[in-house]
Amino acid sequence: MEMPPRVIELDDLTLRRFDPEGDRAELFEVIDAARGHLRPWMTWVEEHSPDRTAEFLARRQDAWEAGRDFTFAVVLGGAIVGACQLFRREGGPDGVMEIGYWLHPAATGRGVATRAAGALVAEAFRFPGVEHVEIAHDPANRASGAVAARLGFTEDRHRPAGTGEELVWRLGRQEDVVEDAAVPGAVVKEGGAPEDVVADRKSSGSHPPK
Repeated sequence: MEMPPRVIELDDLTLRRFDPEGDRAELFEVIDAARGHLRPWMTWVEEHSPDRTAEFLARRQDAWEAGRDFTFAVVLGGAIVGACQLFRREGGPDGVMEIGYWLHPAATGRGVATRAAGALVAEAFRFPGVEHVEIAHDPANRASGAVAARLGFTEDRHRPAGTGEELVWRLGRQEDVVEDAAVPGAVVKEGGAPEDVVADRKSSGSHPPK
């Protein structure tokens, strides 16, 4: 079964698979501190709690092992500052994968979401048969749209969502995109042990955890 690496290093930025025990307290605190920033775009923030965080991390492990959903902690300066996710939408076409991301507000405006999403674009196109990658967000969330635009995505369509509708951006394999060019300096580690991999989904907004 095709799997992304457990750890992706992007110079000072690291994407790593969550540790359900080791990351539980820190993830809860990061989301709690970012509630006001995330609330307009992510309805799940209203139900945020230690128990919900533990449940989320457990589900992410199961989804990773099943090969359908890969969620990474976004780590900057040794601290979790958000999360990003590469996944197949339930009931969606086989040739499409999606990316979601969110950040604590202190980490925004520094290219972190763009670099993280770019790394996941490269990983998506390494999956056999994946021809398109999509990013979806609330149309009012211009920060998420700016990330998609910087990576070469184009606006594709609107679709129903829990908050009304969401804007979907699409990037095709046949477009002028070189996988590794999206993440200069990226280093992947295939077999990171649990101690090498010490949260969730949307950006400054792009999708809630399930």
